[in-house]
Amino acid sequence: MYRKGLGLERLGHFNDHDGFDGVMLGKPGGAYHLEFTYCRSHPVKPTPTLEDLLVFYVSDREDWVHCCESMRVAGFKAVASLNPYWDRDGCTFEDSDGYRV
Repeated sequence: MYRKGLGLERLGHFNDHDGFDGVMLGKPGGAYHLEFTYCRSHPVKPTPTLEDLLVFYVSDREDWVHCCESMRVAGFKAVASLNPYWDRDGCTFEDSDGYRV
């Protein structure tokens, strides 16, 4: 979902590394990546809040519109934000666990 929505690539992954599975998403050679992990022995129920956000600034309007459409196609749901700034100057999306981008 995040890979398709944010246009990221799978840079790496691991399985059962001391009980953890994970995947790293990003752009090859990029300055950052996102890492999603899961603990096999301690599953956690998602407990997002309205302010749990990953924030990306996309300065080019055409790129921003394309990013928003990619998020929708990937299965993210556009939602109203708790912070009015994000509705005025951006767009907030929610994943299937309720976490926001």
